[in-house]
Amino acid sequence: MATHLINLNFTLLRNTNNNGYLRFFKQWRSTATRCLNEALINQPPTEITTLDNGMRIASENSGAATATIGLWIDAGSRYENDENNGVAHFMEHMAFKGTTKRSQTDLELEIENMGAHLNAYTSREQTVFYAKCLKQDVPRAVEILSDIIQNSKLGESEIERERGVILREMQEVETNLQEVVFDHLHSIAYQGTPLGRTILGPTKNIKSISKSDLLSYVKHNYGPPRFVFAGAGGVCHNQLVELAQQHFGNMNAPHYNAIPDEKLSCRYTGSEIRVRDDTMPLAHIAIAVEGAGWRDADNIPLMVANTLLGSWDRSQGGGTNNATNLARIAASGELCHSYQSFNTCYKDTGLWGVYFICEPMQCEDMIWNIQQQWIKLCTSVTEKEVNRAKNILKTNMLLQLDGTTAVCEDIGRQMLCYDRRIPLHELEARIENVTSQSIHDVGMKYIYDQCPVIAAVGPVENLTDYNHIRSAMYWIRL
Repeated sequence: MATHLINLNFTLLRNTNNNGYLRFFKQWRSTATRCLNEALINQPPTEITTLDNGMRIASENSGAATATIGLWIDAGSRYENDENNGVAHFMEHMAFKGTTKRSQTDLELEIENMGAHLNAYTSREQTVFYAKCLKQDVPRAVEILSDIIQNSKLGESEIERERGVILREMQEVETNLQEVVFDHLHSIAYQGTPLGRTILGPTKNIKSISKSDLLSYVKHNYGPPRFVFAGAGGVCHNQLVELAQQHFGNMNAPHYNAIPDEKLSCRYTGSEIRVRDDTMPLAHIAIAVEGAGWRDADNIPLMVANTLLGSWDRSQGGGTNNATNLARIAASGELCHSYQSFNTCYKDTGLWGVYFICEPMQCEDMIWNIQQQWIKLCTSVTEKEVNRAKNILKTNMLLQLDGTTAVCEDIGRQMLCYDRRIPLHELEARIENVTSQSIHDVGMKYIYDQCPVIAAVGPVENLTDYNHIRSAMYWIRL
């Protein structure tokens, strides 16, 4: 057996010296790349139509037996003010509590009898209502969505009941420390601006939001120019256009033609917030810098840089065989329980950084190692590391588009962010064009000598002083 292994090693060495093995590997990689490019180019096209009232319809027909359709609305907590903060999320809850045509019970029974699923969510910039159903039930699902959007009853008893539900939801969110940390991170990164507010809103607002507040929010923010009707799976685009025209085409009331300009210019401020609680077992910390908006050309290199940092959890193991430097350091030194890099984008800004959970006395070491890896991105990341990160990013990108709901989500979000859906082969090409120099350039622009923002909750006595963290955002070398 040992002789066979030695002979195999000599054979590989001889082939490598003769460039045979390398030539075979390059040919295999070239074939795999060509197959990937062909698969991406042959994806079903995303068809787009705009109605006379400004509403856009975008869909991808994959011929599946099921479909996901939904309404993506260009409105979220960013469009609120201090007095009505939380109203967008409140309205999302009220949408399923009955309409002038259907009671809440009738709505739930109809969805259940169809075997469909109806859901919604609110973010800082978007509100989404969507349904998953069999492809033959698409017309009924469209009619139900239009009824929910246009004819919500907003009964006083339902408002009071849902008020209690939201208050309980707020209590549950307070136990999710990752959500708490990211809310704190936004509150100080964008202090005094709309992005600094939470999605759920403060308790005093939830207790006082009335029917008139909900109607006013809908009047000023829900309108066809801000609607994208998206569909994926077993959907026919022409049918969706006809259904949208039938159910949404009459939304031309005067208040829809006077939607206020979006509130942009959310100022970023490098700063920190520490909520020290030594009774907690672990520290939850996020450190970030200002990133790029969705449409910024720097967003793709920042996505690759984000992948270069990666993520790690103790349960994954891996040790020295982890894909990224920070993961190997975290695993070998037991610096944290877990960490994950993030690249949160908005229309005109973003937050790019790392969130981690660690023991009370590990905060300083973990922060130091994160900053060392940040500086490496700015100065010395290699082409080999960048190529590996690009492959990981492309794999994750494709895995995230598994299923009609994920594709529909991608269509709706991209239509609101880019006014089009970027084809997969174009996105793959843009990722492939990123080089180590691209990473150095965005690193020097967004990381090097920039003021970070830090949010920490728990036993954070060991967390480095902000001024020391700020001074470690650059190197002075002679």
